[in-house]
Amino acid sequence: MKVLKFGGTSVGSPERFENLWSIIQSQVTNKQVVVLSAVAGTTNALVNIANLYAQGQVPQARKAIQELKTTYCVFVATLFVTEKGIEKGKAIVNDHFTLLDELGNDLFTIVEERLVLAQGELLSTTLFHSYLQEKGIASVLIPALDFMRLNEEGEPDLNYLKQQLEILLARYLTGQLFITQGYICRNAFGEIDNLRRGGSDYTASLIGAALEVEEIQIWTDIDGFHNNDPRYVSNTKPISHLSFEEAAELAYFGAKILHPQSVFPAQKANIPVRLLDTMNKEALGTLISSQSNHADEIVAVAAKDAITAIRIHSSRMLLAYGFLRRVFEVFERYKTPIDMITTSEVAVSLTLDDRTYLNEIVSELNYFGEVEVDDNQSIICIVGDFKRNKNGYATIVAEAVKHMPIRMISYGGSEHNISLLLPSKYKVEALRSLHNRLF
Repeated sequence: MKVLKFGGTSVGSPERFENLWSIIQSQVTNKQVVVLSAVAGTTNALVNIANLYAQGQVPQARKAIQELKTTYCVFVATLFVTEKGIEKGKAIVNDHFTLLDELGNDLFTIVEERLVLAQGELLSTTLFHSYLQEKGIASVLIPALDFMRLNEEGEPDLNYLKQQLEILLARYLTGQLFITQGYICRNAFGEIDNLRRGGSDYTASLIGAALEVEEIQIWTDIDGFHNNDPRYVSNTKPISHLSFEEAAELAYFGAKILHPQSVFPAQKANIPVRLLDTMNKEALGTLISSQSNHADEIVAVAAKDAITAIRIHSSRMLLAYGFLRRVFEVFERYKTPIDMITTSEVAVSLTLDDRTYLNEIVSELNYFGEVEVDDNQSIICIVGDFKRNKNGYATIVAEAVKHMPIRMISYGGSEHNISLLLPSKYKVEALRSLHNRLF
């Protein structure tokens, strides 16, 4: 069995739907679980609708709903070729957009917001299932809301997931093709929730691990990881093979092709993940597995934007114990993760990319000492084989960026990563300079 996940651009048009079936058909496997994202542009439109409802702008929200519905009506008219298929497609669209419209009649809370955001994946999977039915292709639509659940800590309930998936699939002993939604789930209270943006990758990895499949495939519009960001750097090259650790570092620190969390379930179950390009099916893509082919090598460079740096200076740190613990407890209280950290005798610098509770965090940190905040920073991540018995890597990296103001350096915390923090206005220059020096 394999799990195939297709992102928003891969289902972005009726022509792409047709392309999906050719990819699914080409797989040499007994069974497949196909995970679909929302059609490209839909999630952004739904976020806008939810925001308008939350602000009490019901007429504007309904106007946005009608505009999105019109787009889907055109989609359906192009996708289906029979009168019966077109009528069924229209009924699917009407059902979902009637629900969206009716949400303006009552109080709009976080519960309704999540219901709005779930409609994209529900639409794409139902339409694709109906498209296959019109072509006479057998498939089973299994709702993610029936098996994907979060626990009380907001993390996927893996035992529940495995148990419910096995029950669902056992009902269809002859079923070969199963279709489900990425991103959406239920929370511990049974309410519709989600795995946050990019969560379709996470869904695919969780399903793959639960079913112990032979391979997880992530189909996007890029031919795998590149050794640098092709948007800013010329002559980048795709990477044919990465270890789970290398892929996790690249995904977390800016490489947009893969959701960072999606690596870990597959890694834990030791299931290879293959990144492939729906626009170029012949491309080899990137295989992610427990093996690494990059001994003594620097593999890739990535960048993460919108970083905030915080520096806490306090003489109370000197020869004190428990200081860092108390600092970290502040971030724990506000559920805000830290990306990088460096310390000296009397100061600690750290970075975060979630500014939701920044003011509250800084207010509490002021208790410890003088606090400085720097916005508009970027983390540049250099990924490779940096084991402790290797020499010279830090020097090579430092040489490439010696003409730029480096705010922080993190080296030694991971055997696969050197991270630099610098003002975002130097990001592109840093990526290019590192590329020229390293590759």
